Amino acid sequence: MRERLVRPFADGTGQPLSDVAEGILRHLEDDDAFHGRRCFFEVTSELASRFRRLPGLNDGFRPGFLGHIVTEMLIDRLLIERHPEKLDAYYESLATVNGRQVQSAVNRMARRETSRLAGFIELFVQSRFLFDYLDTRLLLHRLNQVMRRVKLNSLPDQTIDVLQDGRVLVQQRLVELLPELSGEMVSQRISPSPERDVTTD
Repeated sequence: MRERLVRPFADGTGQPLSDVAEGILRHLEDDDAFHGRRCFFEVTSELASRFRRLPGLNDGFRPGFLGHIVTEMLIDRLLIERHPEKLDAYYESLATVNGRQVQSAVNRMARRETSRLAGFIELFVQSRFLFDYLDTRLLLHRLNQVMRRVKLNSLPDQTIDVLQDGRVLVQQRLVELLPELSGEMVSQRISPSPERDVTTD
């Protein structure tokens, strides 16, 4: 989605087409602000460095790619840990979305049409996979699904250690990554992970 193609449809009428356009623009603006922060570059670079030390990951673009998406996944995880009730509310809200209307709106604005978006929205709501982020092994499973989708090899089991250390790193920088949280009473102590099955025999 390109801003120049979307903006003409964001006319403030409250109609589905306008609402989708305004949501896309908000997403693009938030992404630009978030990815442009120095702390995001620092955290993603540190995580990329840790991924680069894993077997078979010391070359190519994978470490940088992983540093970026894992930073975002761990932010999601920490937000879910803080406010699990908001994730339920998020899915409840998404369940009210008319996927066909969203798909139709997107096809008015995108350079290429899609026939799969409506079905994807329905599957996204049904799978509720964001809850898996609370468990490091399930988080790795979801991460490997991403790797397969972009036609890259699955990650080794040692990735568990990077994800656990990464959670601590991201929590330490969370308010810098998301200044919107500065109004909350953010604990300076790293809280233990609530997951149950990350230990090994």
